[in-house]
Amino acid sequence: MFKYEFPAISYRFSPSVGEYRSFGTQQLRDNFLIEKLFADGEIILHATDLDRAIAGGIIPTESPLKIGSIDALRCDYFFERREGGVINIGGAGTIEVDGTKYEVANRECLYIGRGSKEVVFTSSDKANPAAFYLLSYPAHKEYPTTHAKIEDANKLELGSKDTCNERTLYQYIHENGIKSCQLVMGFTELAVGSVWNTMPSHTHFRRSEIYLYFDVSPENQVLHLMGQPDETRPLWIKNRQAALSPSWSIHSGAGTASYSFIWGMGGENQRFDDMDGFPISDLK
Repeated sequence: MFKYEFPAISYRFSPSVGEYRSFGTQQLRDNFLIEKLFADGEIILHATDLDRAIAGGIIPTESPLKIGSIDALRCDYFFERREGGVINIGGAGTIEVDGTKYEVANRECLYIGRGSKEVVFTSSDKANPAAFYLLSYPAHKEYPTTHAKIEDANKLELGSKDTCNERTLYQYIHENGIKSCQLVMGFTELAVGSVWNTMPSHTHFRRSEIYLYFDVSPENQVLHLMGQPDETRPLWIKNRQAALSPSWSIHSGAGTASYSFIWGMGGENQRFDDMDGFPISDLK
């Protein structure tokens, strides 16, 4: 694994579909799992060559936090050539974009368009701080910064109790929702008694995906399955950790208790149903 450390950002290169087959547990975790994404009073950013995505965790406590210029990106400001989606998984907070303030409550979303220069994150209550999850991709066009509450999301009921995958999916940034260049983003909540997400499994040949698991209690984890359908691999994931999913990899999981996750994609298209599915009986 190659990983370069820069001030305020880390960068990793994704292994090939052939390399991952020989990986042991720690190699899989080093290459596909983001373990530390959130810390009080910090902005933590992780970059990957998977469609040049950047995933970040932002928890303002004593003072607001601002994303400034990053030498590694060779930009004057973070969103100079990028767009981003932010979903708050903590207490109430505010995101100020070029002087306009957006109150972003738990599970609400803010799309930040290319060209946004001043982006500042603040918690309403430092005792119950906001926890902003940021997912960013390169952008070729400017779309307006847009705030969406949970009632604004496109809501889909999927799965069933019989297959233990009854879940509610909330689409925020997608082809028929908030407009973006390539980012697609939302979150999924599992119903009480259901544990499986994204089952039956599928891949996205035309885009990569990142899963952030949250609302996982300290004594529980999610068993995230990745890899090619005929040779899958497990990643045990704790609360507020993220899994990188290349275009050739499935991305399914089962929790030891209830949980939620944010899904985000970038690549060639924005059709949510652009996926290549595999029968459960074919998984190995």
